[in-house]
Amino acid sequence: MTDAAMLKEILSSSEVSKDPRQHWPAFRNGEIGKDFPLLNWVNTRSMFTAYGAEHRRLRKFVAPAFTDRRTAALKPRIQAIADELVTGLDAAPQRDPVDIREHFAYPLPLRVINELVGVPEHLIGPLRTCVDGIFDIALSEEEAVANYLTMIGLLQELVAYRRENPAEDMTSTLIAHADDPAKDFSVEVLVGTLYLTINAGHETTVDLIDQSIYLLLTNPDHLAAALAGSLPWADVIEEALRFEPSIAHAPLRYAVTDFVLGDVTITEGDPILSCPAGVNRDPKIYGDSADKFDPYRTNKDHMAFGYGAHRCPGAPLARLEAQVALPTLFQRFPHMKLAVSPDELGTVPGFIANGHDHLPVFLK
Repeated sequence: MTDAAMLKEILSSSEVSKDPRQHWPAFRNGEIGKDFPLLNWVNTRSMFTAYGAEHRRLRKFVAPAFTDRRTAALKPRIQAIADELVTGLDAAPQRDPVDIREHFAYPLPLRVINELVGVPEHLIGPLRTCVDGIFDIALSEEEAVANYLTMIGLLQELVAYRRENPAEDMTSTLIAHADDPAKDFSVEVLVGTLYLTINAGHETTVDLIDQSIYLLLTNPDHLAAALAGSLPWADVIEEALRFEPSIAHAPLRYAVTDFVLGDVTITEGDPILSCPAGVNRDPKIYGDSADKFDPYRTNKDHMAFGYGAHRCPGAPLARLEAQVALPTLFQRFPHMKLAVSPDELGTVPGFIANGHDHLPVFLK
């Protein structure tokens, strides 16, 4: 579906839920087996898989970590990480290409989310491996189950570590909520919330930075304008979010009742897969240039961060990371260019995330 108005109707309607335990009969009745490719996207308890009042209640536990004030306070640290990364790139041998996704677009958001959540050094590598697996829906049933169980185990280890070593981080705050009987915030939901935050909090921003770099390298006039200051970096980022959103498909929602959408009848219990990548190019909104990357377009409205009650609370942080990352990178390496043709870049596995498999560049 490429109709943005219809998707907004779905995402803002109380007739559509994200809670499979309440509103997906096949899941509730045990008919969805471990071989279901999207199982790990629907079976973990958190605000991501909650509906109505329960979603609003659980969201309140997470929202304080992503307020405008908290986000703005992270800017110096994000800048320091970006500066450290480009300094490392600048010191590397320049003759060979560098995978800028692996050595810049990936580590920056990874370090930011790990510091925000409070992940200790010994868990960073294992958790990264698990996140890669969560987004790879092509894993076999055995691999997917093992990856999921490993990640849940690592998150339980994170909770145990922060119980012994509390700090000013999200995990420590959520543990305090879980330890307060009045809050009705179980350890299971605590782990599910960390699962959601770590998965959604860095892979999506990696792909935002990755796609923004790629789009600027393949549109040198826009890159020159951004470096000259005549094209705001924020406009580049919003158009990148519209044109190549980090999440191409967002699983899953379920019909709470029968309803009609356009000329399609949706039956109670039907699962629904939304496609931000499609509606972000709705020709009714963007006209004949819908399939063109144009940071100068006046309407860059998009649904890259979702819409309605489940809109991503981390959207301001993702934007801030990109707004720091892009000028820091390109001001240090203004002559950067792709080291291979675009058709050699490949894509990340699956149909959920939207990024490149690798992004090799010559820095100078």
